Amino acid sequence: MAQSTQVKGVITDARTGETLPFVSVIIPGTTQGTSADVDGKYVIAVPATHSRIKFTYVGYQSIEKPVTQGAEQVINIKMSVDATMLTEVTVKGKSRYRNRDNPAVQLIRQVIDNKEKNQAGNYATVEYEQYEKISLALSNLSENFRSKRIFRNYQFLFTDPDSTDQDGKSRLPAYMEEKLSQFYIRKNPATKKQWVKANRRAEFDPRFIDNKGLSKYFNRLYADINIYDNNLFIATNMLLSPIANTAPTFYKYFIRDTIKTQTPWLIELGFVPRNKTDLLFEGKLFVTLDGNFGVQNAYLTVNKDINLNYLRDLEARIEFEKSIDGRYHLSKTTLGIEFALGENTPGIFGQRVVNLKNYEINTTRPDSVYAGPLVEMVDNPDERQNEAYWNLIRPIPLEKSESVIYKNVDTLQTIPSFRRTMSYATLLIAGYKTVGPLEIGPVNTFYSFNPVEGFRLRFGGRTTTEFSKRMYFETYAAYGFKDEKWKYFLSGTYSLNNKSVYSFPLKYVRASFQRDTKIPGQDLQFVQEDNFLLSFKRGQNNRWLYNDIYRIEYISEFENHFSYKLGFTQWNQRPAGILQYIPVAQEGNLPTNTDLNNTELNIELRYAPNEQFYQGKLYRTPLFNKYPIFTVRYGAGLKGFLGGENQYHNFNANIFKRAYLSQFGYMDLTAEGGYVIGKNIPFPLLTIHRANQTYAYQLNSYNLMNFLEFVSDHYASINVQYYMNGFLFNKIPLLKKLKLREVFSFKALAGGLRDENNPDKRASVYRFPVDEQGKTISYALGNVPYMEGSIGVANIFKILRLDLVKRFNYLNHPNVAEWGIRGRFRFDF
Repeated sequence: MAQSTQVKGVITDARTGETLPFVSVIIPGTTQGTSADVDGKYVIAVPATHSRIKFTYVGYQSIEKPVTQGAEQVINIKMSVDATMLTEVTVKGKSRYRNRDNPAVQLIRQVIDNKEKNQAGNYATVEYEQYEKISLALSNLSENFRSKRIFRNYQFLFTDPDSTDQDGKSRLPAYMEEKLSQFYIRKNPATKKQWVKANRRAEFDPRFIDNKGLSKYFNRLYADINIYDNNLFIATNMLLSPIANTAPTFYKYFIRDTIKTQTPWLIELGFVPRNKTDLLFEGKLFVTLDGNFGVQNAYLTVNKDINLNYLRDLEARIEFEKSIDGRYHLSKTTLGIEFALGENTPGIFGQRVVNLKNYEINTTRPDSVYAGPLVEMVDNPDERQNEAYWNLIRPIPLEKSESVIYKNVDTLQTIPSFRRTMSYATLLIAGYKTVGPLEIGPVNTFYSFNPVEGFRLRFGGRTTTEFSKRMYFETYAAYGFKDEKWKYFLSGTYSLNNKSVYSFPLKYVRASFQRDTKIPGQDLQFVQEDNFLLSFKRGQNNRWLYNDIYRIEYISEFENHFSYKLGFTQWNQRPAGILQYIPVAQEGNLPTNTDLNNTELNIELRYAPNEQFYQGKLYRTPLFNKYPIFTVRYGAGLKGFLGGENQYHNFNANIFKRAYLSQFGYMDLTAEGGYVIGKNIPFPLLTIHRANQTYAYQLNSYNLMNFLEFVSDHYASINVQYYMNGFLFNKIPLLKKLKLREVFSFKALAGGLRDENNPDKRASVYRFPVDEQGKTISYALGNVPYMEGSIGVANIFKILRLDLVKRFNYLNHPNVAEWGIRGRFRFDF
């Protein structure tokens, strides 16, 4: 790879000496270049094949300077105003910035006031064709990177001599996706419909990677940019738009130039955040002086001190074109983001380009065009994969380095060493190792321990699509060295849509049997119960169950993310540890370890509009958005059928919603309620509220509640997780450099037991459990809800959240703590 020469410097106004932000610095005759930062500083790597750099800035005369190859150098630039392009400018001395009587702020308020009429949604109907592409590449690769032994079989990836970015860093293209769509937007009733004409992406082996989930994740990282929205999503975070309604509170604005060579005239408006660490942009806008105050062009970047993780560089360009009605319509957006662990480490550079054309305004279409799901495919676009087809429909050509990505990814799948690498990576990340048609795992459950089983070993696995695309089997066996009992699980699943039963949309029938232990009331998400790390628990962890569970279930999901699950369960419970099932009526002659047999028919309905997730080996990792998730469950106890001993009706409903609060962060809100209809229902079949006795902070459990502490036959709860994203810490000088983030939570649970199900009221049901001293350890909720809250610090070392948790009431129960510290690992940008 050819050597390059680093050139850096500062760009200023020749007359005033003020620094000029965002000046374009390019290498003549190429597309390579960069921009100065907000302080007028620039750094560029000039390839050995070039010896000049050029500086251009709207309203100023362009300058070219020679470069001496092979020697790092500083070239400071003084740019002169181009008198033919600008009106007279009055330069005032420096003074304290303020919004009042500031012409730049007055201008931005005009832009804000006219936002609604300048958006496409202001018309009765709008339609256009949109082409989009996302490409990713490994970036900042050193000169000797390609010569490493590990890459000896991958030299074909390095054949492109032009895979160099604007800073001279070597890039290795790794992923590509393209999509061509027709959009239809209607104002009344408000509808935005996307018809996908063609879609193409680089596909990896589905045994290792969820390609659809990967596509959704990349599209979430590089989301659409609408400068007229109050908030823009960048790398899963929400940044305030410079023309948001509240933007003048958080941004500073400066009028840079008046441009008279275009009709209408344009004002170049620079903006910077008042606080460099806040989630804000810096850059420039070009605003039309035609009375509409629309945005004709925009350039966005972020300060290097912004409270975002792993973000080394960000640049967004938004372009508008004037239509026949005199308004400006979005024509192109380009968003480039580079992620890396450090300033000089290898990273990942991704770019999303969106091109819009063929606008039609106020054209009446039949309702059928807008009906159905928000996104639909036209004539099976997945079949349109060949390059010849895309060369015909692609409105902008691929870059040379992008044109080989599809072929390179296909070639990678055929290299044995690459497949082995992917297999070991899957083992490390997902916990499964592929062996022919089998997957062995999850490995983090192979060893654990608990008070009932003692030292526990487990081994298991499942079949893959290589075994069958219709039939799937899963099993494990475990042995406890203290209780000297075997546990095992076996399931068989039949796919009804000839797709993997681990990929969306699910449609299958499954039958299973499980003999294993369980902690009553422990309900975990995204982790196995016998995970080794969960073996470490606080307090007394001695209330357990042995379960024999026979289950049949049918699951069906739809493309609109509505799903339903039908199930039939027959199980036998046997208490373990200090837990005993003792009927109240037999207290004088106490039998122990009474079995509980139950038969239940259940149904679950779930609706998650516009849901996004990445499908892992075990769990779907959600990519939460603004849309709520609704879940309704119903279970019916069948007394007298297959040994069932109880008759009841159990109803449960749950609503989850993420609420975005702009600069003040976001909240995750969960409301849940349940009601059990029936009499003399033993407490194991009622609602045993989710408790947590580990040292990890669990989002959906009560972190200072003990296992089996509260039991209800009717309840309602609220769970609030508030992430402030550093809004307060960014204002504290000693903390803002650490990029810490505030997090608050509050959980409340109201409910109780009716007399017919309460053993304290002498109902004919099992009495509540007691400890070794005979003290009751399970309770019904009283008139006051159970409440706990926490104050936490997140983003410690970029991955750790620590919460100080307080329990507000029911402190007279045995072995409870009023305060606790809980931790949670979380990877987030």
